[in-house]
Amino acid sequence: MSIMTLWQPILLSAVLTFIAGSVIWMFMPWHKKDWSAVSNEQGARNGLSGLAPGQYNVPHCTDMKQLENPEVQQQFKDGPVAFITVVPSGLPAMGGKMGLMFGYNLLVAIVCAYFVSRTAAPGADYLAIFRISGAVAFIAYGMAYVQESIWFGRPWAGTAKTFLDALIYSLLTGGAFGWLA
Repeated sequence: MSIMTLWQPILLSAVLTFIAGSVIWMFMPWHKKDWSAVSNEQGARNGLSGLAPGQYNVPHCTDMKQLENPEVQQQFKDGPVAFITVVPSGLPAMGGKMGLMFGYNLLVAIVCAYFVSRTAAPGADYLAIFRISGAVAFIAYGMAYVQESIWFGRPWAGTAKTFLDALIYSLLTGGAFGWLA
């Protein structure tokens, strides 16, 4: 089995996961409270004004040895401790983001096809192909968020909800590959 013979499940799974992701983020309730408002939004906006798009942290340390400094230690104790992502100003360009998301879904499907083509025997049954592609899709869609919770304070509840998303995407991907491979 070659990746090229798996173009149908690649395309179908990319379309299905794109549609599912759109429905989950636009209509389902479980991500609605993933982000909270700051108590003084205008003050926070004023404080962040002028920052170029990028990633920032507060307090900022470029070297772990700085943590030996009592003043830096006090900054961490007093807080706030934050990891901040600044994006370009302006209304969100949803078309571009949607296009990138579909491209990501396509990339995940291609990776799934690679694993299916390398591990499933020709003529493998639905369940064998479902297991391979579904497991790879789950890992691709969900596992990276664990690091975000460990290192950057992403709430574990948000990571758990992302696992639910990943489970849905992996079931759709596994189903598409099992059916068409």
